[in-house]
Amino acid sequence: MQCRFCKTELKHVFIDLINAPASNSFLTREQLNEPETFYPLKVYTCHHCFLVQIDEYKKSDAIFNNDYVYFSSYSTSWLKHAKAYSEKMTGRFGLNKASRVIEIASNDGYLLQYFHEKGIPVLGIEPTANTAQVAQQKGIETIVDFFGVKLAEKLAGKNIKADLLLGNNVLAHVPDIIDFVGGMKLVLAPGGVITMEFPHLAQLVENNQFDTIYHEHFSYLSFTTVQKIFASQELDLFDVEEIPTHGGSLRIYGKHKGDNSNPITNNVAALLKKEADKGLNSLDYYNGFQSKALKVKVDLIEFLVTCKRAVKKVAAYGAAAKGNTLLNFCGIKNDLVSFVADANPHKQTKWLPASHIPVVDEQHLKKERPDYIIILPWNLKDEIIQQLSYVKEWDCKFVMAIPELIII
Repeated sequence: MQCRFCKTELKHVFIDLINAPASNSFLTREQLNEPETFYPLKVYTCHHCFLVQIDEYKKSDAIFNNDYVYFSSYSTSWLKHAKAYSEKMTGRFGLNKASRVIEIASNDGYLLQYFHEKGIPVLGIEPTANTAQVAQQKGIETIVDFFGVKLAEKLAGKNIKADLLLGNNVLAHVPDIIDFVGGMKLVLAPGGVITMEFPHLAQLVENNQFDTIYHEHFSYLSFTTVQKIFASQELDLFDVEEIPTHGGSLRIYGKHKGDNSNPITNNVAALLKKEADKGLNSLDYYNGFQSKALKVKVDLIEFLVTCKRAVKKVAAYGAAAKGNTLLNFCGIKNDLVSFVADANPHKQTKWLPASHIPVVDEQHLKKERPDYIIILPWNLKDEIIQQLSYVKEWDCKFVMAIPELIII
């Protein structure tokens, strides 16, 4: 396998989570009796550019299809984040009715709706037709397609360019990251701004977030490596922010090389130095991650077995992709976790891949009154604990497995 950025032959394994189905490949009742396809979940570190990456074991067009079950609008905290972003960008870059905002991987219109409300022209690009349809019903024009140079050339040929080009949690999801960033160069208007948000590799390593590794996350990104990738396509990063979403993310700001309308801030050099001081540019930084994941696995299994022997009922909340990575790495099935409740009706009445744990609505949780609830999307911990505060009535406790097992 070669590095998807610098083409160096990859030799260094960052972590091997063995084999698993695609994390969002939820099952219908009929599929429970059918074979499931498991793919390697082995991640490498490039010793040349330090891009951490997984091979494209399952093709992106097979992952992001019309059965895709992730709809962004079911998280109230994520909607709040999206609205705050729209306010900040509108003010900082003076966006108005003469501007155009294009979002790559626009999902169900969770973010563009806030620009649309302001009368700012918007365009979504989203490969999953079922989520795009929801956005279109909100009045948000959406192209159902994968983004890259090919689509960018079509848009540029029609003089469709972005004053603000954005993508939240998509940069890590593309198998051909050079084609993706090259496409952004083509569709960015002169003087335009790119913003991308993605989980910060440093947070993954230091907070043991191995459950954020799954087949649709092809790359795990540091600011240092992303700056090199953008520079290769003649795009400069002029600002960066560390933000709390998804357990600690970066928001990068890009522009055309040679564009002086947005000067490079001190944040850029500061974060590059911070990453260098941590050691992200050396292989030593990435050693030992496998053992940290193994400790979580052993501790969680021991907890569940102890509960089983004590005849305690354990459920989970949030049928998130990260939860599937955790459960499948640990080899946990529906004999140890009875069910997982989720607010997304597109996941309800289905089963988690491999573990075959049923996904139910919140009413089922109230009816079954479990003794423990494992919060799988730990990045939404506060939102979930507040939402389910009533479980204290029957002395139910919350459990977190990442970065280490704790009972709340």
